[in-house]
Amino acid sequence: MEAFLDTLGAVALIALVVVGLAAGAIAGAVAGRNRLLYLILGVIGAVALPFILAALGVTVVAAGGLLLLLVVAAIGAALVLALVAALRR
Repeated sequence: MEAFLDTLGAVALIALVVVGLAAGAIAGAVAGRNRLLYLILGVIGAVALPFILAALGVTVVAAGGLLLLLVVAAIGAALVLALVAALRR
């Protein structure tokens, strides 16, 4: 996990946050309410999934480069936002 954090770097972490904010902004615009909640949840999902995959031993995310990392972050943000939307209904 420490090796993953070393390779991730500050730039990649900022990129994960930006992807999460973008996903949260889109979800907030579609939902029309609680935009701040969607922004926060998007960031949590985008940052959490790469760390969870690294903890599970999926090293292809770290080896795949920044583009793959951003795709995984977008998937993580979408999963968290969809889960919260389903639970709120």
